[in-house]
Amino acid sequence: MNTAARYLYLVLGAIISFHYILAFTHQEYGRITSFDNIASHFRVETIQTPTFVDRNLVPLEYYAPPNPWNDTAPGRRANAAFVILCRNTDLTRIIGSIREIEDRFNRRYNYPYVLLNEVEFNDDFKKRVSVLTSAKMEFGLIPHDHWFQPDWIDEDKATEARKKMVSQSIIYGGSKSYRNMCRFNSGFFFRHDLVKKYRWYWRIEPNVHFHCDINFDPFVYMEDHKKIYAFTIAMYEYKKTIPTLWKHVKDFIDLHPEFVARNNALDFLSDDSGTTYNLCHFWSNFEIADMNFWRGAAYTAFFDYLESQGGFYYERWGDAPVHSIAAALFANKDQIQFFDEIGYEHFPYTHCPRDEETWRRGMCTCEREQSFDQDGYSCMSKWDKVIGR
Repeated sequence: MNTAARYLYLVLGAIISFHYILAFTHQEYGRITSFDNIASHFRVETIQTPTFVDRNLVPLEYYAPPNPWNDTAPGRRANAAFVILCRNTDLTRIIGSIREIEDRFNRRYNYPYVLLNEVEFNDDFKKRVSVLTSAKMEFGLIPHDHWFQPDWIDEDKATEARKKMVSQSIIYGGSKSYRNMCRFNSGFFFRHDLVKKYRWYWRIEPNVHFHCDINFDPFVYMEDHKKIYAFTIAMYEYKKTIPTLWKHVKDFIDLHPEFVARNNALDFLSDDSGTTYNLCHFWSNFEIADMNFWRGAAYTAFFDYLESQGGFYYERWGDAPVHSIAAALFANKDQIQFFDEIGYEHFPYTHCPRDEETWRRGMCTCEREQSFDQDGYSCMSKWDKVIGR
């Protein structure tokens, strides 16, 4: 190879390398700034996970989907439904979410949908969403008392709390409707008349993405293995939204120690045996769970106690830490399932299966190297320690 050719290859190599450096830098910058700088409040070093981590993958025998179109052999399915909280203005975003879960999973299983709204769904919304699936689809109105701020809340105190959070640039800090949603998802959705007939639910939100084929039934798997809660992403909560939540959790436990499971997952929530909360929680925009757990004595008493403290409005308690704390304390840790198999995205974070064979089996479109599990803001390393991975 002559000198001119060598020089040309060196120049081309430098240009390509510089291009990849810029691309990577732009991508990381976008991830950090897109979440309203929440992650900047936590000093957590990025955790490097191995290429493959055994995380109790679903056995292959569950990869035999039923045929919902064959009435003589419909296959086994659970008493379950997708539950979606959305508004009429979410139409295009919810169309995308339903289309993806149908393509990746439900066209083979035909589970029903329940869509809930604090106002009536309009006819155009119902018409355009109903044509997306052959599955049963019901549209429900949320009862007033389940959605709106209770009359006993001190509105002056709540207003001051919202103003303070706005001054601190806390995401949704000034939103009363966001607080209504968090309270509803914490304590009321499973009581809705359209939802009561189901035991299991899979929460779907507008504008989420499913990156892998799901060729097994998560509901049946959870039912067989006595699971009560499943997640795909775990992360840290924003401390300023829940300044007194852990104090109230400890007060409740003092009142009701009988509700704490013997083989609980406290170590996922706390690094000092429960003295303080480390802010880890399961990101609840994706969750599959047994509503008998939410309807049971322990969670009912827990929610009622939290409700009486007013923290959904005097602070900004989210349903994610509320659900996560309850599942981690009132259930055995082996009743909580991490579904590595389900490639899931809720902007700006994505979970992509870490196991290459699982990734291939699901025909996934996500990049494993960029899964949020490896991010410093993820709590997956703590969960892995809890379950001995």
